[in-house]
Amino acid sequence: MNQELRRCQNCKVQFVIEPDDFSFYEHIKVPAPTWCPECRFKRRLIFWNEHNLYRKKDAKTGKEIFSMFPEESHVKIYDHDYWWSDAFDGREYARDYDFKKPFFVQFKELLDEVPWYARSIQKMVESDYSNNATGLKNCYLCFNGNTSEDCMYGIAFDGMKSSLDFYQCMAGELCYEIFSVGPGYKNFFCMECGGCRDSWFLLNCQDCSNCFGCVNLRHQQYHIFNVPYSKEEYFKKLAEFNLGSYAALTEIRKKVYELWLRYPRKYMHGVHNSNASGDYVYASKDAEWCYQVVSVEHGKWVQNVANVVKDSYDYTNWGMNSELIYDSITCGQDLQRLKFCVECWPGCQDLEYCVSCHSSMNLFGCVGLKKGEYCILNKQYSRDEYFALREKIMKHMDEMPYIRQSADGKSQIVYRYGEFFPIEFSPFAYTEAAIHDYYPLKKEEAVAQGFIWRDPQPREFEVTMQAKDLPDHIKEVSHAVAKEIIACGLCKRAYRILTQELEFLKRFSIPLPRLCHKCRYLERRKFRNPYKFWHRRCNCAGIKSENDIYTNLSGHLHGNGHCQNEFETSYAPDRPETVYCEQCYQAEVA
Repeated sequence: MNQELRRCQNCKVQFVIEPDDFSFYEHIKVPAPTWCPECRFKRRLIFWNEHNLYRKKDAKTGKEIFSMFPEESHVKIYDHDYWWSDAFDGREYARDYDFKKPFFVQFKELLDEVPWYARSIQKMVESDYSNNATGLKNCYLCFNGNTSEDCMYGIAFDGMKSSLDFYQCMAGELCYEIFSVGPGYKNFFCMECGGCRDSWFLLNCQDCSNCFGCVNLRHQQYHIFNVPYSKEEYFKKLAEFNLGSYAALTEIRKKVYELWLRYPRKYMHGVHNSNASGDYVYASKDAEWCYQVVSVEHGKWVQNVANVVKDSYDYTNWGMNSELIYDSITCGQDLQRLKFCVECWPGCQDLEYCVSCHSSMNLFGCVGLKKGEYCILNKQYSRDEYFALREKIMKHMDEMPYIRQSADGKSQIVYRYGEFFPIEFSPFAYTEAAIHDYYPLKKEEAVAQGFIWRDPQPREFEVTMQAKDLPDHIKEVSHAVAKEIIACGLCKRAYRILTQELEFLKRFSIPLPRLCHKCRYLERRKFRNPYKFWHRRCNCAGIKSENDIYTNLSGHLHGNGHCQNEFETSYAPDRPETVYCEQCYQAEVA
């Protein structure tokens, strides 16, 4: 089949469907999409709350419990242990299929009736304030992570130990304020590094130890601002920086960021890839337009997944030995052949239009089933009855689609078989879902696009101290600070310094943070490139970069002339970074 140009139902922008795309859709037996890749991604994101935790009443007991849903959300919740016990069975909500109503109308009625578990967790120990996680022990306010212990304020991680304030990291220990780092040991304020130890303020460094304020180093030690020192000189200089002082650390940070901008960046974050495009792509093969992924093979438009994902399109969040997943979110762990699903795990196979179903096979339009098989709208059928009715429903979805007005009221959005759930089905408002992190909008902009908006309503606490009044040096801080309720220096929300956090900061002589954990995350996230790409040419002009900021350290294959390599990159043309192609970048960091 030839390449085809289509116009997105939602945003009206044209998008391309390639011959390989048609082959994939034919293989998994779905029609080609009617929404562009970006709109499909946004539509999934509104169904995922990555890192917000609320209090909501248990539908059975009336008790207020920790929940990934706010009290205003239309879904009902049960306590995690009760939901997973034999006392709860989603089949109690089974219903017949009604061919007089669109499928999506019937599914929404079921979705509103079946209770969800309060938090999406498994195998947790003393980690009540965490969500979207597996195998956490003694973790606090950690989200979207696995197999970690004694951590605080982490998002998107795996295998972390005794670390605080980290994002998109793996296999780190005793780390603080890091982004896209792993593995590592005692790394502080580092970004996009691997295999580094006992280091501060590193960017794009690999296998370095005892380095400070460096960029693009490989296999080095005792460097400060990319300048080599003797071991004795290094530690003497480090002591002079007085890093336990908040004022001194702030000035050092400014100097480091200025240095980072003087060195070239590779057009794409990623290593050990073969035929990969997108950003933050690692150890992947034939991965097109992927983002924040590890070990993807033959995937396209896949985001935030790890640990082996094969033959999947439009798949967001999780992974873990999953294959043939299409247009689904927050599904993972030994999955096969899932289409249009949310929160389905582990070991599920052949699910379509399912939400919160687990260890199940051959389900269509089900909610909240455990170990289910051959069910439609939670009703049990024989194998032959199931497949016969499934075919009739798919045909009915085409003949009687779900239709709603577009956000601008000028056209209609038509949902037939092959479309993900309508955005209004989501239990989350725009500000509560992951879409707000990837595509931040103002209230009027989000509402104009058809999303629900709810203003955050944090609990009010009586503040006892302003962040600006905290002691400058960590040595001046007593354990009494753990009793203070501090007003964040940015958003003014109340936060506390917990005893475990204070002991960590004192151990490594790091000053107290002046921002609450949410604002610290937002500041960290600013260093993440967007999921958007621009066509650019390599900035290497031969001897120097074309902006005359960086002088090359070695000769390049293209000689003294301007590099002719072009690429798609998440660095926008108006950004200040110097962006090199793979060949020119490797020539400078090898």
